[in-house]
Amino acid sequence: MAGCVMIVEGKTDKERLLRVLAEPVTILCTYGSYSLEKGEKLLAQTEAADADEVYLFTDEDDSGKKLRTHLSEDFPDAIHLHTPKMYREVADTPLFVLAEILEQAGFAVIVPHPDLGER
Repeated sequence: MAGCVMIVEGKTDKERLLRVLAEPVTILCTYGSYSLEKGEKLLAQTEAADADEVYLFTDEDDSGKKLRTHLSEDFPDAIHLHTPKMYREVADTPLFVLAEILEQAGFAVIVPHPDLGER
């Protein structure tokens, strides 16, 4: 996906997603917080990346949902990706599940075998 930006909460989320993505994607971190300044910075970074599409992939906990609400205001056309509620956090979601979510969204992925563990 050329010109694609994904916004996540933290560095660990970014690192896990990079382990299953088989294509270059600009991943920006909010570091779990939101402010007007941070929103403006994310908008500028998205424009600098010449993004055709923006994806929001935040945790399925209260803070992640609150952050998603704020980000949705700045990125109303963003595509929302969700980890299953049973894992709550992107960082705690098994790699093969993340690969499935990303593949369903149209990303090229490396699918780790679920029985081989988290490497």
